[in-house]
Amino acid sequence: MPVPVISEQDFEREVLRSELPVLIDFYADWCGPCKTVAPEVEALSRELEGKAKFVKVNIDQSKRLAQAMRVQAVPTFMVFFRGRPVAGEQGAVRKARLRELLDPFLPRAEGAIRVQELAQLLKQHQVVAVDTREAAAYNRARIPGAVNIPLEEIETRLAELHMLPGEPVLYDRAGDKAKVVVETLAKSDVQIAFLESGFLGWEAEGLPIERPD
Repeated sequence: MPVPVISEQDFEREVLRSELPVLIDFYADWCGPCKTVAPEVEALSRELEGKAKFVKVNIDQSKRLAQAMRVQAVPTFMVFFRGRPVAGEQGAVRKARLRELLDPFLPRAEGAIRVQELAQLLKQHQVVAVDTREAAAYNRARIPGAVNIPLEEIETRLAELHMLPGEPVLYDRAGDKAKVVVETLAKSDVQIAFLESGFLGWEAEGLPIERPD
């Protein structure tokens, strides 16, 4: 579904009053780079459906709004959160960069930790990464310093988790299975964190990976 185009009259309702973070794509029909980046914007809008709102503003049809937002070139992207502009970028940026702009303002699950947060906490020796994949995957490649406790054994090895030299942060391949385990434990008042995007997210950020010989 294409990203909707809003008018100046829609701005307050669609952007300023939105409970979700809003990415605004300021564009023009005559703008080549705008057409180039449009599929990236639409792909991200599908990925973040229900977590963020995406709208487009045609600067020729909404000149006063473009002037008020000090848009000097297109495409220009702005993120609004709780009625205020919080981030922006100019030019035909890629989907990953647009995600970075939105990321700090996206709703997250209870106990979720983002990749860069985990990297920082590991550097400060505050946490220990717990690889919940099968041993073969753990032995091929893992987050540096991670210990291996298979997902199905987490609930029976909680004492072991709490004896680690730092708060445990669970991760699996993509983050979805670890999230389910963390949610289950939370019902028993056991609070454990997990890596939101899993090992794939860690890899995608180009962070160090331990590959045992």
